[in-house]
Amino acid sequence: MSDNTTPVDTLEEQRVTELRMAQGKAERLFREVEARGLIRAGITESRLNQEIYDLAREMFGISTYWHKRIVRAGANTLLPYADNPPDHAIGEDDILFLDLGPVFEDYEADFGRTFVIGSDPAKLKMRDDVGKAFADGKRYFKENPGITASQLYAHAVSLAEKYGWEFGGPIAGHLIGQFPHERIADDKVTLYVHPKSNLRMRSTDEKGRMRHWILEIHFVDRRRRIGGFFEELLTVD
Repeated sequence: MSDNTTPVDTLEEQRVTELRMAQGKAERLFREVEARGLIRAGITESRLNQEIYDLAREMFGISTYWHKRIVRAGANTLLPYADNPPDHAIGEDDILFLDLGPVFEDYEADFGRTFVIGSDPAKLKMRDDVGKAFADGKRYFKENPGITASQLYAHAVSLAEKYGWEFGGPIAGHLIGQFPHERIADDKVTLYVHPKSNLRMRSTDEKGRMRHWILEIHFVDRRRRIGGFFEELLTVD
């Protein structure tokens, strides 16, 4: 009698491949947003949000997002995910970020990038620094196999200080996976890159599978009233 079970390593390879493919599609979507000139002054955040939603349907046929779609511009870039600020009109010399969580064929992506309209040096530095800090954070994660969620959060805060900003988020990441990913009801700490979570990030879930994570970098400058955001897979290259 043949054994029809799939080896654990093969299943994990499939999960990694699916997560990588989902992120690749999100990245293509963001490139197309720029190529079509959707990011522009004179429109509201809500209109840009809708135009990106329509583009995602056109490109990939998707309409499911595992978290609310975020378009934040101007002073709204200071605010963390949980806030729901008034709709902001994008200005001629503005900074904005997108944070989207599309679901591609049952696998989640979570992708965030910052964009600058104009040539303001502080805004351009903010845009570039969040990307550099993400790379720093991912390298730190790889170099510390036993790292806990709270330790990675503390490192993200130290990166804000390194680059001359303030860390703007109550978390610095979270789980990602097959939709819907692992959750604990009414617990917004344990499965997040949270300052009070002592979970070892390379632990396995309740099904014995490796956990996969998103790292999110949110820097702010409250005096200038600007923020920047960068987010993608931490555990998959």
